Amino acid sequence: MFISSAFAQTAPAAAAEGGLMGSLTGMLPLVLMFVVLYFIMIRPQMKRQKEHRAMIDALAKGDEVATAGGLLGKVAGLSEGYIQLEIASGVQVQVQRSAVSQVLPKGTVK
Repeated sequence: MFISSAFAQTAPAAAAEGGLMGSLTGMLPLVLMFVVLYFIMIRPQMKRQKEHRAMIDALAKGDEVATAGGLLGKVAGLSEGYIQLEIASGVQVQVQRSAVSQVLPKGTVK
């Protein structure tokens, strides 16, 4: 309807003439798109994950932290996968280490 039958019949013959170079040229935009996505999206995300893991591994008792859920508190205890977070005087909650989104400067939590 939109493409003539003569053009549709000659397209494979034109591609066969290009051989290996024609197929590489056809794949070039796909390869370039993957390279651009790697440097724009994948690499920075891996860097952020590495920084987050280093921050979580460096947690110590007495650090003031903010969690992904919005809780602010001081680290009262540490275990392998969890931390005890003191959110008020005498009130402690247990949260996963991965829930910590940032370490706050000392004196932020009153």
